[in-house]
Amino acid sequence: MKSEQENLSTSGSNAVKEGYNRRKFLSALGMGTAGAALLSSCGHNDWYDQFRNNNNNNGATLDFKDDIGILNYAYALEQLEAAFYTEVVAKSSSVFSASQNAFFNDIKLHEIAHREFFKKALGSNAIGNLEVDFSSVNFTSKDSVLATAKAFEDLGVAAYNGAGYKIMTEAYLVIAGQIVSVEARHAAWIRDQISNGSFSDLSSLSALGADNSKGLDAALPPSKVLPIAATFIKTKIDVKNVF
Repeated sequence: MKSEQENLSTSGSNAVKEGYNRRKFLSALGMGTAGAALLSSCGHNDWYDQFRNNNNNNGATLDFKDDIGILNYAYALEQLEAAFYTEVVAKSSSVFSASQNAFFNDIKLHEIAHREFFKKALGSNAIGNLEVDFSSVNFTSKDSVLATAKAFEDLGVAAYNGAGYKIMTEAYLVIAGQIVSVEARHAAWIRDQISNGSFSDLSSLSALGADNSKGLDAALPPSKVLPIAATFIKTKIDVKNVF
């Protein structure tokens, strides 16, 4: 991958070209083999082209050469999830039951705790606060909120599983394992709110690398995760040494 093609930029209505808009990315997370074909078609050079624009926002850099880059990658995803669930708790309570709202609040607090862990662990090496864009989400629609939550949780699990092996510091690897197991609990609960009893359905996650026959959950490298997550992030992100 050429250095001049190691940028991931998102902003405005021109941030995503035809065929790679928010709705199709969300749909891709639950389309089985069709979703897998979409993700596999989005190669390193392609996903750069999908999001390049003239965004002048102060950006962030993710350099996957070492643990700092991996932790910042996780930090970016946790920022996105924490921001989403903060919006859900603030704007969606009327469309969910008291029990569901309580669980959403728990998930929000979990994601904030994850975000703050990475921020503290990274210290001065942490990327800045990302500007998010949830304009494609209807927070007064139960279906819209649950579909987006499902996409974020499934993607989050796949992201940790797909990058965790690169972490060299044992303590951070242990924490990553503890966090991804919580993300998987979130994903299971969200799935059950959409369709009761579907919490353990691995076959629907084949597009994200799950293998139902072997009982293996989803796993995607950053080069597959970032194009999807980037559709909800306005901040320009420069990516180096991605895999």
